[in-house]
Amino acid sequence: MLTCRSVWRKLTPLARASSTLCRQNVRRAGFNNGRSVRVQTAHMSTGPAGGGGRQTQIYVLLVGAAAVGGGIYAYQTVKGDQQRYEERMAQMLSRSQKAAEQETAVPTQSEPPDVPETEPEAAPSSEEPISLASDSEAAAPTEPTEPLSADEPVVEPTSEAAAAAAAAAEAPAAPLVEEAAASESSPAELTDPSPAPVEESAVESTPASAKIPSHAPYLLIGGGTASFAAARSIRARDPNARVLIVTDEPDLPYMRPPLSKELWFSDDSSVTETLRFKQWNGKERSIFFQPPSFYIQPEELDSAENGGVAVLTGKKVTHMDVRGNKVKLDDGTEISYNKCLIATGGVPRNLQAIERADEEVIKRTTLFRKIDDFKSLDNVSRNAKSITIIGGGFMGSELACALGRRSTESGLEVVQMFPEKGNMGKVLPEYLSNWTTEKVKREGVKVIKEALVKSVTFKDDKLEIQLKDGRLVETDHIVAAVGLEPNVDLAKSAGLEVDSDFGGFRVNAELQARSNIWVAGDAACFYDIRLGRRRVEHHDHAVVSGRLAGENMTGANKPYWHQSMFWSDLGPDVGYEAIGIVDSSLPTVGVFAKATAKDTPKAATEKSGTGIRSESETEDTAVSPVASTTPAAAVEQQRDNYGKGVIFYLRDKVVVGIILWNVFNRMPIARKIIKDGEEHADLNEVAKLFNIHED
Repeated sequence: MLTCRSVWRKLTPLARASSTLCRQNVRRAGFNNGRSVRVQTAHMSTGPAGGGGRQTQIYVLLVGAAAVGGGIYAYQTVKGDQQRYEERMAQMLSRSQKAAEQETAVPTQSEPPDVPETEPEAAPSSEEPISLASDSEAAAPTEPTEPLSADEPVVEPTSEAAAAAAAAAEAPAAPLVEEAAASESSPAELTDPSPAPVEESAVESTPASAKIPSHAPYLLIGGGTASFAAARSIRARDPNARVLIVTDEPDLPYMRPPLSKELWFSDDSSVTETLRFKQWNGKERSIFFQPPSFYIQPEELDSAENGGVAVLTGKKVTHMDVRGNKVKLDDGTEISYNKCLIATGGVPRNLQAIERADEEVIKRTTLFRKIDDFKSLDNVSRNAKSITIIGGGFMGSELACALGRRSTESGLEVVQMFPEKGNMGKVLPEYLSNWTTEKVKREGVKVIKEALVKSVTFKDDKLEIQLKDGRLVETDHIVAAVGLEPNVDLAKSAGLEVDSDFGGFRVNAELQARSNIWVAGDAACFYDIRLGRRRVEHHDHAVVSGRLAGENMTGANKPYWHQSMFWSDLGPDVGYEAIGIVDSSLPTVGVFAKATAKDTPKAATEKSGTGIRSESETEDTAVSPVASTTPAAAVEQQRDNYGKGVIFYLRDKVVVGIILWNVFNRMPIARKIIKDGEEHADLNEVAKLFNIHED
């Protein structure tokens, strides 16, 4: 009834105006007909004689048009009033439902919530788009699409009404949220196996996954080491900063090195669930940088009093609008930003022979990179009879040693094949590569050198790897560890430059690609003032570049002059740290000495107190190192006994890279040598700076 009255009040003035206009037109028509019609016919080339009928038709058309317009206006008004009436009724219904839920929840919590579950499903379907909108609806109840609603002031004044409206918006979306949450593993489940916390986390994550902030002052794309280092750096310089990390992985930020190292040496059978491991020094820790309690929920980012770091998991940024300072997610949601970091890392490369193979081959191939890959390969290693690792680099060698040691207990056959003449052949000089190859063999691994894969087929429940020289290898599962491809999918939409030689986003000295956009980690191609343009794929570089990018996002404007290091461990007894350009094609000079019990990765981590050695050493600087007085021994005198030593890589007689073989906590010295960029007449004297000959 109220709707009809309001429509009638709006149509009455229009009807009166139309009636008056008709009367005036009739009078004018009669007056004109009484006058001479010759003037009219003189100006009319076609049509009937006389002008009165013509004008009458025009007036009738005008009146008809006015009537049609009035009808359209009336229809739109009635429809709008009906829609607003339904929305208000739905809000009133939701408030009553919420009150009923609160009343029944306190005295009888064990009763099944039959009414709340069935009544929201009967709500009008027009409510669903409202419930899936951005958080701004809950924060600002005034809707720009309803400026004429007379009921709006009733909803706005109290916070209780706003909360009820938000609850009404969430209610119909609950089934959709539950389906999305079911496909993602909760981070709390990975770190705390107790039933109660997992149950609470699951309840809290249900509405969180549907609420995405529409704006983030600091937006970090990628959930790896570089993003976490940047977030920590931003918060250190701006304690009230609001940081949003968007990652397509279902997990919170974690460190990747243990996935191919320490986790494989754990005695805990549930390590794939807990993701906790013992470091070489015996201390236990999780691979996650911080527990879930460290982060705030994404929907709390705008309202958090002191800001915080929120992680949006399971979401991928597919488009980037640089001019508009916003990005689009794979579900169509847009997020605007003030400052943005691209830390998308990379994706594992695959062999063309495997890509061309049928589905059965692809199904039995692992491209090792993420937590899920570790879990999958761990399961395969416990059930398969043989695993073949293709690749002789860092990842392939580490996994070969890890699986090889496990094979001695389970009888698993582990094969490692690579196209080089020895293990780590692209990095280590030939004599050290041969020594490493023998080390891998002693770990129970069958090594096949100079192996070029021609094709891979599936036959009789076995994978057959056909090599180009005619050799045939049968296996149950393949691990392809042949390098990393930087993820530059956003380059096209963002208009960012990709380096044609090294790959990755080209950035300036401050790691900036464009105004308000920085790049860090594996995806950044930066300019090294000593070694030229480079792209580095190691943990320490991700830590330092992410930290520097975060500082520059807050206005530091610092250049990236740090020489990042990397390390690799072939178990707890043999490991090395490297810096600069370490390429086996360059001339090298090695100085070695006899190793002691303290010259192992296990002893190094025990001394530093951390399993990630770069986290402690990147803060140090080398100032006037003291050389050892013990005479140096040439590499020829050591023969095949490479217990510990230093390998220098030269370019134009200048040291551009250094490997510390079973020598730890000396990286600041190596960094200073490369930074100086001087020629050295006798590198044996330079080796004394590392004190490798001290007992």
